[in-house]
Amino acid sequence: MAVATTLPAPFRWQGEHVAAQLPGARALFTTRRGGVSSGPYASLNLGRLTADDPAAVAENHARLGAATGCAPERVLYGRQVHGPVVRRVTEAPAPGRPVSEEDGQATALAGHGALVFVADCLPVLLAAGGAVAAVHAGWRGLAGGVIAAGVAALRDVGGRGAVTALIGPGARSCCYETGEDVHAAFAGDGARVGERRLDLALIARRRLEAAGAAAVHDVGLCTICHPQLFFSHRRDDGVTGRQAGLAWRI
Repeated sequence: MAVATTLPAPFRWQGEHVAAQLPGARALFTTRRGGVSSGPYASLNLGRLTADDPAAVAENHARLGAATGCAPERVLYGRQVHGPVVRRVTEAPAPGRPVSEEDGQATALAGHGALVFVADCLPVLLAAGGAVAAVHAGWRGLAGGVIAAGVAALRDVGGRGAVTALIGPGARSCCYETGEDVHAAFAGDGARVGERRLDLALIARRRLEAAGAAAVHDVGLCTICHPQLFFSHRRDDGVTGRQAGLAWRI
């Protein structure tokens, strides 16, 4: 059953998750609902590197595959390190491929989803004619240029025409407090709220616009504010699951 939270266009509830249409593609932002994990990982934990039961995580990925039509073995992801590397995926991944360090993927492969894991950082999904990309955008990645890298990767794998971007659930300015070193990294963005809070979504929007995105849509949901809907690394003191953002061609 979908939750009652109202979503802005073009987002809609698809069961327990947030879905949207992109040019030639579809997108899904998962919530923590609809899985089989328990304890601090209840219930749709997709984080493979958490202390959750691996069998439960595998079943959760199978459920994501059923919701999207992208089988788990055809979903592209990496080991996220809060950096600016976005991988260009031009061939189907071989079984058992080592997971490389990257904070995004771009592909024009039909039937293959680009996925990023999040638990406060912003999942940013991109599409242009014939290609999609997913970007993991925390403050370090935003400062390091991961948004521009994602748009460039989308173009490199064949994305044509206007770029549409979706900003998914993440830590928002209502809750996200940072130190002066982080504020200093974004001094020119006008994203400071009050004394300590930072508007990561505004920074992501400005980076997307600077990289040439023609349309930027923000779901506006805060992971810290909604414990029944989302995992939050900050709120849960680091012991928590991961939700995901996934984009795939149609």
